[in-house]
Amino acid sequence: MKHNNVLPNQHFRKAWAERVKTWLDQPKRKERRRRARQEKAAAIAPRPLEKLRPVVRCQTQRYNTRVRAGRGFTLDELKAAGVNARVAVTIGIAVDHRRTNKSAESLNENVARLKAYLAKVIVAPRKSGAKHVKKGDAARAEFKDVAQHSGAVLPIRQPAAKIEFAAVTEAMRDPKRGAYKTLRQERINQKLEGRRKKRAAEAAAEAPAAPAAE
Repeated sequence: MKHNNVLPNQHFRKAWAERVKTWLDQPKRKERRRRARQEKAAAIAPRPLEKLRPVVRCQTQRYNTRVRAGRGFTLDELKAAGVNARVAVTIGIAVDHRRTNKSAESLNENVARLKAYLAKVIVAPRKSGAKHVKKGDAARAEFKDVAQHSGAVLPIRQPAAKIEFAAVTEAMRDPKRGAYKTLRQERINQKLEGRRKKRAAEAAAEAPAAPAAE
């Protein structure tokens, strides 16, 4: 050793080789998942492999303009569509009793989705050898040659983006009006909008009434 260097004092005793995680079975796992899907589809045929899912908004302010498939329909949505929650599970409709509707728009959208599904679905009798067909079940001739549906049931499409731009006024073109100052002023106006309306309403209520004209 020479110069002012650190003495070699490495500690290679962490047994890192024992904690290395490998994924060498990735191709076989992919093949096994595909084979499992095929076996499940053959076992439940002619029922579709996937269930009907509701349309829900994505989380956070960044993604709430997008929609996706939810876990299941709420009890209010099923009630509005005239479907019993216990029966819905047996005819390929996913149910989530914990989810609640936050707006009438989402409720109506999913109710319309349920009604569209019920108009297309063919319910086969539960027992193949039953002599009498229950109410709501299809006749045997209707589902005898029905092909099994593959993929998502009633696929969800993203709504068209609505972008509206405000008209450019002469005040906006004023070179003396800075962008930073304008943004700050608009934030203040937005923050104090409720308070200003409340004060104006209180002032109008306390003002004396004008005398009636004779």
